[in-house]
Amino acid sequence: MAELAIMLLIIGAIVLVAAPWIMRRRGAGNDWVPGTLLVTGVSPRPVDLTGEQYATITGVINGPTVNEYTVYTRMVVDVNAWPTMGQLIDVRYSPGNPEKWAFASPVTDP
Repeated sequence: MAELAIMLLIIGAIVLVAAPWIMRRRGAGNDWVPGTLLVTGVSPRPVDLTGEQYATITGVINGPTVNEYTVYTRMVVDVNAWPTMGQLIDVRYSPGNPEKWAFASPVTDP
């Protein structure tokens, strides 16, 4: 029984040490390049709701290493700042895998 407790303690310590390192690796990397996301599709804006709601957008990324690479995401957006089709948003993406991308700056009102 003591061996099990020691193993759980060791695993817990490893998780505590590794979690911050793993979380840092999930963000935009230093080698990511700037690009532009052209919104080509967006979920309907809720009419009777206020505050933050989920929005699903589809778009194409254009940048130094890609041309019209199709991507999509689901994000939390304030209803008053809902994305619109044709909107251009600055992004950063991995040159080796454009599926890994992130907004370069906070999304502003269209």
